[in-house]
Amino acid sequence: MTVVELWRFPVKSMGGTRVDRLRIDRRGAHADRLWAVRDVEKGVTASARRIPVLLQCSARYAAEPGEDAGPGNVPAVVITLPDGREFDGEDPAAGTALGELVGREVRLVALPTPKDTSAHRMSLQTSLANFSAGQVRSDFGLADGEDLPDTSVFSTRQMVTLARYSTPPGTFVDLSPVHVLSTASLRNLSVDGSPYDVRRFRPNVLVDIPAAEDFPESAWVGGQVRLGSVVLAVTNPTIRCVVPTRPQPEIDLDTSLTRRLAERTDRFLGIYADVATPGTVQVGDEVSARPPSPPSAVERAATAAGKSATRGLQRLLEATVLRKKP
Repeated sequence: MTVVELWRFPVKSMGGTRVDRLRIDRRGAHADRLWAVRDVEKGVTASARRIPVLLQCSARYAAEPGEDAGPGNVPAVVITLPDGREFDGEDPAAGTALGELVGREVRLVALPTPKDTSAHRMSLQTSLANFSAGQVRSDFGLADGEDLPDTSVFSTRQMVTLARYSTPPGTFVDLSPVHVLSTASLRNLSVDGSPYDVRRFRPNVLVDIPAAEDFPESAWVGGQVRLGSVVLAVTNPTIRCVVPTRPQPEIDLDTSLTRRLAERTDRFLGIYADVATPGTVQVGDEVSARPPSPPSAVERAATAAGKSATRGLQRLLEATVLRKKP
């Protein structure tokens, strides 16, 4: 297994940039998603789930980010709109042009320091709306009557974070610092073996696994994966909303992908990971995976307790937010 592509996304939900080298530190891929679009009307960090036209925009840094780039020290970004116009991210005209594009007031915001949660907090009203059955179905491209997504893979901490914040404080990623996907998954998900375009799924790292069947990285959850000198602790399979179906430059709308994911993978593809050992990854680096060890009795008990707490929180959300009977 080898690293075949590395991706950095300067602005959340916009097209990113392929790079040959990528430093990965404790907060994830260096200079990844240091900017986001703020939905001023709703008071949340915008996502392509709700504003799909953002995927037709792209972003690049005006200069290669320095080693000290990060929350509270965000380098200048250049965004390109679908019509080809370019704007400096700090230019007020960028927010005006984006607002005209999406049809409501928005602005580009730089990632603040971790102690400043103003760019992440949601009001109770917004949180309730986000978890309403209708909104969840819309986010995942589900018809009435289809089962809601399985959230049992999330920890209690992750569920609480998703309920309180539009993105975890200190970052503009959806859930975890690093997102990894394999060529095998892109290939085996398709009907005819022709792989899906990796840009639909927006990973930081694409790993080539030439001969594997099915979706091999899913077996790494709970274990570790080494990318050159970097070691990742794999935390979750990546749950897939409607974003991969959306059109992008040179990528057409594909609503059939929602059904394909549901049938083949229960709406999961790729993995999320925390950073156990920071370092720098290069295209061509060897990749090795260590699946999770069989849990001890104490670990099984702790896992069962954690899942019980998560299920309890999920039932509470369903009862109070999704308007279901407890």
